[in-house]
Amino acid sequence: MHAQVQNPPAAPKATGFRFTGWHITIILCAFFGIVIAVNIYMASLATSTFSGEVVKNSYDASQKYNGWLDEAAKEKALGWTVKADRRADGRVAVTIKGSDAAAVPTKGVLSGEAWHPLGELADRVVTFVPQADGSYLSFDPVPVGRWRLRLRLEGNGHVWRGEEAL
Repeated sequence: MHAQVQNPPAAPKATGFRFTGWHITIILCAFFGIVIAVNIYMASLATSTFSGEVVKNSYDASQKYNGWLDEAAKEKALGWTVKADRRADGRVAVTIKGSDAAAVPTKGVLSGEAWHPLGELADRVVTFVPQADGSYLSFDPVPVGRWRLRLRLEGNGHVWRGEEAL
């Protein structure tokens, strides 16, 4: 009995391409080049859209901080809640309700400012007119989009400030 000798499988044919150190160098340089370029682009966007400055003088702001906390506590104690809705004509209707302890003033003055949270559009002063049902309606429409309303209601010796999404 003779054992048959099997031939080893044929070696794959060389295609002529050989992965070398230069290839990995080019791949790494391209990868890190893209990462660095994206980081520089994002950093330039971040610094051009927000200065980082919230107050002009941080020392002066620190001297007023406790007063701001006292005002916020008084506003919270009033128990007023606000609801803002955009009507079909683009004007904004604001309804403010009070707790039993502090009724919302019927002759109050509501003022506001609409600001775009992404900074794409300029801030707008919003003038409100009191309605017979105790709500307030903006005089001019606010453009369609994502807006936030900073509101200030003065009346009955109270001042209330709040912010509402629109």
